[in-house]
Amino acid sequence: MKHLKQYRIPFSGLNAGKHNFEFEINKKFFDCFEHSIVKDGHLTANVELQKQENLLILNFTVVGDIQLTCDICLSEFPSPITVKERILVKFTAEDWTDNTEEVLVLSKSDHELDLTELLYEYINLAVPLFTKCSDQGRNITCDPEMLAHISIEQPKEDQAEEENIDPRWAALRNIKNN
Repeated sequence: MKHLKQYRIPFSGLNAGKHNFEFEINKKFFDCFEHSIVKDGHLTANVELQKQENLLILNFTVVGDIQLTCDICLSEFPSPITVKERILVKFTAEDWTDNTEEVLVLSKSDHELDLTELLYEYINLAVPLFTKCSDQGRNITCDPEMLAHISIEQPKEDQAEEENIDPRWAALRNIKNN
């Protein structure tokens, strides 16, 4: 978890106006999350922070490659992603915990903003529901050896059932065919 400290922005000492931050996201980042969909990647997160008196506006741009597993051939491949998100951070003196997708509420006593959870969510939400080498990868096709194993014809259940038919049912089938 010590690795995640670098994804914090100490905003209390910043002047009003725009500030840019850049974060590198790699395997160490994803290792900190036990059940992450993404296990590895090489991404750059550019965060533009616009500080106002009682409000922070954060614009995220995350670009890079993540390692995905193909749902067809089970091989791992790098998939390019680009994420653009925006979030507002409001400050309140009350103990407020009702955050929404677009508004994050912090206490007036907070002095830094932890971006770890936001970056993690944005990246994992960018993962396609169905991953396929040829669709999400760059110039990659599914593993032909694995596809050969998958495409071997399995005996059809209907044929196997027809061979083991009780003679009484066979007689009824003859009636049906007339």
